[in-house]
Amino acid sequence: MSFKRPDRGKAAASSDSGPPLPDAAWFRSLRRRLLAWFEVNARDLPWRRTRDPYRVWVSEIMLQQTQVATVQPYFERFVAAFPTIAALAAADEQQVLRLWEGLGYYRRARQLHQAAQLLAAQHDGRFPRDPEVVRGLPGIGRYTAGAILSIAFDAREPILEANTMRLWARLLAYRGPSASAAGSRLLWAAAEAVLPRRGSGWLNQALMELGSVICTPKGPRCDACPAAALCRGRSTGLLAEIPARKPKPPAEARREAAVLVRRRGRLLLIRQPDGKRWAGLWDFPRFEVRGQEPDDIHREVVENVARLTGVTIQSPGHRTTLRHGVTRFRITLLCYDAEYAAGPARRNGAPTMRWLRPAELDAYPLSTTGRKLARLGLPNSP
Repeated sequence: MSFKRPDRGKAAASSDSGPPLPDAAWFRSLRRRLLAWFEVNARDLPWRRTRDPYRVWVSEIMLQQTQVATVQPYFERFVAAFPTIAALAAADEQQVLRLWEGLGYYRRARQLHQAAQLLAAQHDGRFPRDPEVVRGLPGIGRYTAGAILSIAFDAREPILEANTMRLWARLLAYRGPSASAAGSRLLWAAAEAVLPRRGSGWLNQALMELGSVICTPKGPRCDACPAAALCRGRSTGLLAEIPARKPKPPAEARREAAVLVRRRGRLLLIRQPDGKRWAGLWDFPRFEVRGQEPDDIHREVVENVARLTGVTIQSPGHRTTLRHGVTRFRITLLCYDAEYAAGPARRNGAPTMRWLRPAELDAYPLSTTGRKLARLGLPNSP
C-alpha cells in the first residue's frame, strides 16, 4: 500500500510490515513541541546564520558521515576560500581537495566541485529551485536536495538522514530495518506528514537537531526530549530494540607499505587516479605487502615501487609503522625510506608523478596518513 500524507484529520496507513502512521493531530502536536524546543535549544552553527543555498549545500555535503564539531572549522575555511558557486567552479580541484583534507570521503569534495562547474555553466552560477534538477547534480540525493531546498527556499520537502531515521523509527516504534523498502516508505511518509505549510526548513533542522543531540544512538535523553510524550517506542518499552541494527562485517586486516623515495633532496609523489582509494589526492608509493620476513618485505618494496613508478630504489629502510582504518580494512602501514637509484622522472601510463622538496608538500592534498608521512619527510624529523 502506498503512503499518503495525513489530510484533514485522517491517518495514513503503513504497509503490513510496519505500524500505521499517527493521525494529523499527533503530527500537529509534534510540530508544536519541536519548534518550541528548537527555538530555545538550537545550536549557533555558522551555516544556520544564512539561507544562502550555496552555504547550506556546502554544509550538508560536509556533514554527511561527519560530526558537527569536526565540520565547523572546515566549513568556515572552505566558504572563505570559495565564497560563491562561481568561485568554487573556477577553483582548481587540487585547491578544493587541499581544503577538504582531513574530512575524509574525498569523493564528496570532487562531486561538490563538479556540481559547481555544472551550475556555473548551465545556471549562471545560481542554485536551482527545481527538485528534479537539484537531485540530478553530482553528489546530491533525495535527502540532500530536500535539506537544501527546504532550508534555503522554504520548499515543502521532507528529509531523512541517519539522525532523523533513528528518531522517526523510535517515534513510530518501527522495529524493522530502517533502510529496508518498507522502512524507507514509512519513515519518508512520516517525514513528509510532519511538514507545515510554511517553515519546513526550520522544522527539518529541528528534527535533525533532536536526533543529533537528544535521540542519540546510545542512551537517548528521553527526560530532555520534547517529543517524549508522543514517542511510541518509549511508551511501548521498545527503545532498546530500535532501530534494528545490522551486524557489522568484521574488519579485514591488511598490511601495506608506503615509501619515501628520495632523490637530490626531493621526494617522489604520485597522484591517485580515478577508481583508486583517495582518487585525486597525492600520495607516496603505497601498496599491499604479503611477506613476513624483512628480506621478503624489502624485495616487495623494491618491486612495487618499480611497478608503480618505473623508478629503481636502493637501501630501503623501515622508518616507522602506522595503524589506521579505511572502510572495511584495518591497515598496518609499514613506512620506508629509500634512495633513488635509476629510472625516469616520469613514466608514460603511470599516475602523474612529481619530485618535490619536502617544504612543497604542504601545497598538495594528501590523505591523513599521507600527511603524517610528509612530516616524516621533513629534514631532521624524528
